[in-house]
Amino acid sequence: MAHVTNELIYEVLKSVQSDISELKFGQQGIRQELSAMRGHLLSMQSDIHNIYLKLDRHEDRLDRIERRLELRELAEPETPYRSDP
Repeated sequence: MAHVTNELIYEVLKSVQSDISELKFGQQGIRQELSAMRGHLLSMQSDIHNIYLKLDRHEDRLDRIERRLELRELAEPETPYRSDP
């Protein structure tokens, strides 16, 4: 069995400390990437929300136009999921 000395323990601890330092550096990079991804997701959610708002306004305008032109009565009843064979 090898004799354990203070120098041997010191060398092992130095290598462990070096490995931990590399892990911390890698973890910092991952955190930055996650933060950037979170920012992109938030901006995409905001864009989608704005698109829905715009579509809603267009739907309201179209409803007003149809009412004004009295096209509602002439339109076929709406079927939400009509599938043509």
